[in-house]
Amino acid sequence: MKTCALLRLPANWEACDDDAARLLVGSGDKQQDKAALEAQARRIGELQQMLYAQQKQKLLVILQGMDGAGKDRSIAASFAYCNMMGLRAKSFKAPTPQELAHDFLWRVHAETPACGQIGIFNRSHYEDVLVPRVHGQLDAAACRQRYTHIRAFESLLAESGTRILKIFLHISQREQARRLQERLQDPEKQWKFDPSDLRERGQWKLYQQAYADALHASDAEHAPWHIVPADNKPQRNLAVSCLIAETLADMQPAWPAFRPELAQIKVE
Repeated sequence: MKTCALLRLPANWEACDDDAARLLVGSGDKQQDKAALEAQARRIGELQQMLYAQQKQKLLVILQGMDGAGKDRSIAASFAYCNMMGLRAKSFKAPTPQELAHDFLWRVHAETPACGQIGIFNRSHYEDVLVPRVHGQLDAAACRQRYTHIRAFESLLAESGTRILKIFLHISQREQARRLQERLQDPEKQWKFDPSDLRERGQWKLYQQAYADALHASDAEHAPWHIVPADNKPQRNLAVSCLIAETLADMQPAWPAFRPELAQIKVE
């Protein structure tokens, strides 16, 4: 199932919202899409195992989105059959005093994947051109400078053998309200709720503009952005898993070369 071309960052990506959000993958049938997701997750697991065994290539998956967009669930669904030893997951929260004492990318570089690994950023260095901009801590000139640094950083990673896949989960304001309310009322989800979520939600338009600027400023052939409408959970998860599976397949990982001389050894 080819999806990357359909999900590539379009010029009018902001239109993929509310009732205008298109269902880009899947059948629309919940059971069929669940089966398709299972197949994609198994495919990711097989390809990841070869990547881990080969120890030559590395993949960095970056997931961004507003609160409630489904970053955690997309990750869990896509990597359900992977060898955890070959995964490296990181979520970048508000920077600590030590991190603030360095450049904004200092804390990020150390978390990038090594050969044989898939790195997963659940929120990333893009937080540093989103949150401080919305809160008035960065002006337009400072943001443009950070975009330049981000492009250079991602070029460095790509030139050093890291494949980069960037995914923006685009949830509507209406659906976010429904999911936040659900968190408040569900004993198993209430722990996810933070009062600051409501403050950030109040800056919705500013965040949409900040995302629009950041995505267009950093979209590149070696580090592409893909927009996944996130209101429909099954199709969101399926779209994310398809993107990851296709990227891994394009990397063509393989088992290390078979050594016939080792096959002659008898284990007593």
